[in-house]
Amino acid sequence: MKEAISSSGPSLIVFIMTLGVFGIINTEMGVVGILPLIAETFQVSVPEAGWTVSVFALVVAFSGPVMPLLFSGFNRKVAMLLALGIFVVGNIISMLTTNFTVVLLARAIPAFCHPVYVSMAFTVTAASVNKEEAPKAVAKVFIGVSAGMVLGVPVTSFIASETSFQMAMLFFAGVNALVFLATLFFIPSMPVKERPSYGQQLRVLKKAVIWHSIIAVTFINGAVFGLFSFMSNYLNQITGLHFKMISVALFIYGAANILGNILAGKLLSRDAAKTIKAIPFALGLGYILLFAFGELTGAMMLIVLGLGILAGIAANNNQYMLTNAAPEAPDFANGLFLTSTNLGTAVGTAFCGLFISSMGTRYVVIGTMVFLLAGIAAVFLRGRSSARHHSAEDICSGSLNRMKLKAFAGLKR
Repeated sequence: MKEAISSSGPSLIVFIMTLGVFGIINTEMGVVGILPLIAETFQVSVPEAGWTVSVFALVVAFSGPVMPLLFSGFNRKVAMLLALGIFVVGNIISMLTTNFTVVLLARAIPAFCHPVYVSMAFTVTAASVNKEEAPKAVAKVFIGVSAGMVLGVPVTSFIASETSFQMAMLFFAGVNALVFLATLFFIPSMPVKERPSYGQQLRVLKKAVIWHSIIAVTFINGAVFGLFSFMSNYLNQITGLHFKMISVALFIYGAANILGNILAGKLLSRDAAKTIKAIPFALGLGYILLFAFGELTGAMMLIVLGLGILAGIAANNNQYMLTNAAPEAPDFANGLFLTSTNLGTAVGTAFCGLFISSMGTRYVVIGTMVFLLAGIAAVFLRGRSSARHHSAEDICSGSLNRMKLKAFAGLKR
């Protein structure tokens, strides 16, 4: 696959993958800011309109490891074109229909292709450069993830408020169609020459380091999004900001997230183990400061900036933990990453919401810290299981080399 990629140039490949991931994630998360408009357009309640978000996330969580596994033998260009094409069609159907059930189906079906495209985007990007540069290249693709999740919401909200729900869907379709054409004309054919069998890929689930990574990613992402889901409410109720200033704060968070993606590539390339262990502690400090200085506008803007940077680094750490734990099955590992993050987002948001309901908005931080501490424990367990795994590999490798030397000596005699 590297030979095919090198013919088109790694920079162009990374840019197209980044834009593609932005289009996919924006389709998933962009509707968050227009739920009232969806409710009005289709004559349903706002909670019912929320199913446009929930059904997508649930499908991704379910299909995260399954779909990349099934498509692991497909030509990657063909698989990505198929995923993008289904997204374009789904968005066009959402734009044209007047039936809310059809809208839900038009979002659920493309959601099955979400893990296929995103996992392959990470795999193709990492394969487009040298192993040492892979974290930096993947970090650039994470800019598309951050932009789709954080900046895509206000952009979609602006388009819909100035025009209509249909134009927002057209925006989604347009971005995905643009990436479809770029992939068609500029991405080379990428057949999989040596695909591990399904059994070989599933065998990675026997490794303790994989399960510790899954638990760490689930809890850390749950902590990050458990807070982010209620950040606008926190800024309104505790800091006392008006909604225009809240939009500014969320934009700062989104921009900082992208900066964190860029920093993560450098940090992981330099010392991945220290970065993975240090960032959760830095997040914990940020959450304590948020709790302590929640009423101070200036301090909160700085805290939001810092948390945005740390959340961007944490997202890259999460993806690195799983793919580094299973280098022999990269697509499957990326699928596990998507399942873990979506599960963490759903459970973390629900868990943190319980503290708001029972104790008040400020105490969302307690739920966040509980999830973060569980994630930190899993990170350290992962470090120990990873060390044992590599030690066992070294022993096996040493034994094999000794056997080869003995055989060679026998031949000489």
